[in-house]
Amino acid sequence: MTPPAAPEPGTLTTAVPARLDRLPWSRWHWMIVVGLGTVWILDGLEVTIVGNIAGRLSEPGSGLAITSAQVTGVAAALYVAGACSGALFFGRLTDRYGRKKLFMVTLAVYLGATAMTALSFEAWWFFLFRFLTGFGIGGEYAAINSAIDELIPSAHRGRVDLIINGSYWLGAVGGSLLSILTLNTEFLPENLGWRLAFGLGVVLGLAILLVRRHVPESPRWQLIHGYGEEAEKLVDSVERSIEAEKHGKLPPPAGEITIREGENIGFGLIARTVFRRYPKRAVLGLSLFIGQAFLYNAITFGFGAILTTFFGVGTGHTGYYFAVIAAGNFVGPLLLGRFFDTVGRRIMISGTYLLSGILLFGTAWLFDRGSLTATTLTACWCVVLFFASAGASSAYLTVSEIFPMETRAMAIAFFYAFGTAAGGISGPLVFADLTASGVVGDTALAFRIGAGLMCAAGLVAAFLAVPAEGRALEDVATPLSTVTGEGGRV
Repeated sequence: MTPPAAPEPGTLTTAVPARLDRLPWSRWHWMIVVGLGTVWILDGLEVTIVGNIAGRLSEPGSGLAITSAQVTGVAAALYVAGACSGALFFGRLTDRYGRKKLFMVTLAVYLGATAMTALSFEAWWFFLFRFLTGFGIGGEYAAINSAIDELIPSAHRGRVDLIINGSYWLGAVGGSLLSILTLNTEFLPENLGWRLAFGLGVVLGLAILLVRRHVPESPRWQLIHGYGEEAEKLVDSVERSIEAEKHGKLPPPAGEITIREGENIGFGLIARTVFRRYPKRAVLGLSLFIGQAFLYNAITFGFGAILTTFFGVGTGHTGYYFAVIAAGNFVGPLLLGRFFDTVGRRIMISGTYLLSGILLFGTAWLFDRGSLTATTLTACWCVVLFFASAGASSAYLTVSEIFPMETRAMAIAFFYAFGTAAGGISGPLVFADLTASGVVGDTALAFRIGAGLMCAAGLVAAFLAVPAEGRALEDVATPLSTVTGEGGRV
């Protein structure tokens, strides 16, 4: 019998990815979800608070000389610009220095900038720290999504990723209800309530920071950066704890992979991999992000302004309406998420995008005819966003699993940044002008643009979506550091 070939120097044969994928759901996975996934609650809290306090900030006595259009337009665009910049900046650092280091740093940036926003005394100060808050949040997207998908078993990856991204809307519900309380001048002065709302966001972030300290580094990242021994020890400890929890032995892993340890992957190779090796996947990622970014950043940033401008809803009551559509947004990924792992990515991604776009066209038609009230518009948005939220969450899932491991955080950062820049920076600026005009047709036009982009992205997904359900990340996209039997790069 021929003995097995000796391993090539500088390479490592390991079953760590397969060992992680065959783990049953456990308390360890819940710790990851709580420690990492809850950041979307912060983002939802932030965006919703700003949208709901826009009217209050523009009123005399707020302590800040700023207009409602500046809050929903300029400040919203700067927040998104900061998120795009932060995603690119921290995304490269996340791939280079590790998930854990960066998801601690990015949360600290968010906390500091949010605290300084609460102390705003001039419009420029508010704008600056809205940008820096977004800078931290953008870094979170890259660091957190890559870590979550590398730690969650393949059988659960789709639904967990969707629900975690959808938890943004739990923050939105909290932000809506919080704004109702903090904007009530019977309890708090006009110049204090909105500051307290930001301060409570800092308190929540500090609580998340305490839990996040216990979340480990991604073993998959450790493998390709020369920390193979640490990765093996970490997975050993996780397996022992799960076996003790489940009172039984785990099944054997499904296979091994051979990689080059500690190989430096430059930005040029990352770019060539994403755009030359996987051009169709690149088109898919951009389409999904542009569609959902315009819909959400253009429309929901100004939802409170729509209610006050067209339906006469008081600034202190817009939070009730937004809490309702935010709840509908969270229910979408919660109920539909499992179908992304069972029915499949292609059908579910394209279906949620197309359905939400078609329903939004219908909402625009009713709004333009004057057939809606504040209540019925909110009901229409609940139905639209039930599907749109699942679709939007699947954009993050898609770009985090269809590119090689070495490029994961940077791929998330790139597609988030450029897709969101296309729809999320221009969207709020354009939409603020359209709603400020007070012309029904202008706002209906914005609805139709968002609907059209969602439908276009759904058609792209129908042809190009990757069937990644139930598959290991290494099977969906072979790592760049993988070597062939002859010792070459795959």
